[in-house]
Amino acid sequence: MAIFRWLRRIFEPIGEGILRIFSPVRDDYPKSGVKPFHGEPYENDKTA
Repeated sequence: MAIFRWLRRIFEPIGEGILRIFSPVRDDYPKSGVKPFHGEPYENDKTA
């Protein structure tokens, strides 16, 4: 019986991770949609 508990402790987090990766997306975006980027992009003109 100890081997089964040991195997469960090993494979349970792996299985939960696989389920989390391949489960449907649960993003909490507002109903208005994703907000676009507001601002100026960073420009680095320095040459090393």
